[in-house]
Amino acid sequence: MHDHDTAGGGHGHSHGFGAHALEARREDSRKRLIVALAINAVLLLAEVIGGILTNSLAVLADAGHLLSDVGSIVLALIAARLAARPATGRRTFGYQRTEVLAALANGLTLVAVSVVIGIEAIGRFSNPPGIEGGGVLALGVLGLLGNAAATVYLARGRREDINLEGVIRHSFADALGSLGVVVAGAVVLAGGSDIVDPIVGLLISVLVLISSWRLLKEPFDVLMEAAPADLDLDRMGAAICAVPGVRSVHDLHVWTVTTGFPALAAHVVVARGADRDRILRQLEMELGEGFGIEHTTLQMEEEVEGGLLSVENAPASGSDAGDAD
Repeated sequence: MHDHDTAGGGHGHSHGFGAHALEARREDSRKRLIVALAINAVLLLAEVIGGILTNSLAVLADAGHLLSDVGSIVLALIAARLAARPATGRRTFGYQRTEVLAALANGLTLVAVSVVIGIEAIGRFSNPPGIEGGGVLALGVLGLLGNAAATVYLARGRREDINLEGVIRHSFADALGSLGVVVAGAVVLAGGSDIVDPIVGLLISVLVLISSWRLLKEPFDVLMEAAPADLDLDRMGAAICAVPGVRSVHDLHVWTVTTGFPALAAHVVVARGADRDRILRQLEMELGEGFGIEHTTLQMEEEVEGGLLSVENAPASGSDAGDAD
């Protein structure tokens, strides 16, 4: 960590542990995404062909979600590569928020897939087509095994990575969709009504919609520069004020640049004659070790005795007073 103190201001960030941790997280996520991409591509091909042959909406709905999965993984890989690019003079944080934008795009894609599947399912209720139960059941089992394997492998990665989390949500929803396909195939194979197929398709639609919520909320919070949900700002403010020599803190702002990269800016009022450099270093250590914030911009201000200058209107005198009457 290094810091600067210019005109009472201090700025510190890490080129060490924090940067290496971010790079390690991205590399681990990249490997997991590539494996998941291969699994989903195989399942997509199988379900598109199988859905057409069996005339099953449940299978085609699951294939549609798989297609969005493949797209989401490709988008996540592109975003991770862009996010790793170094900062430039114009883009001082680089392209790190491409991960957040990719997660938001994946959330919107899930909503779109949900709406399309739901409309198609409702349209089939009045006249459900006949489906091949055995084929649907076999495709459902294949999809369930593949999606479960991909989801478990992805979930063992860094779950704080919102880019990876977006793909996990897609994969988990697919696993639930495949389970629905298994149920639809089993019911039809056992002699049940074909209407179970659009019912399962509608349920898949609802599950996909529910899984999109976090992917819409968290990127939106990041883009709106909301404080990270896991940080207690009141406790942080108290910790800053507890440092010897600190009188108060104001204009405290905490936001997230991208997953794993919180940042903080604040004005810190210190006692007259206090060692600002010492206080600055102690604050940076406290914020890094206690709250995981290694990128800080702290404006150090010396307390003013006697309060702020008060300016009031002076009473009018002489001819001015007469004119005022």
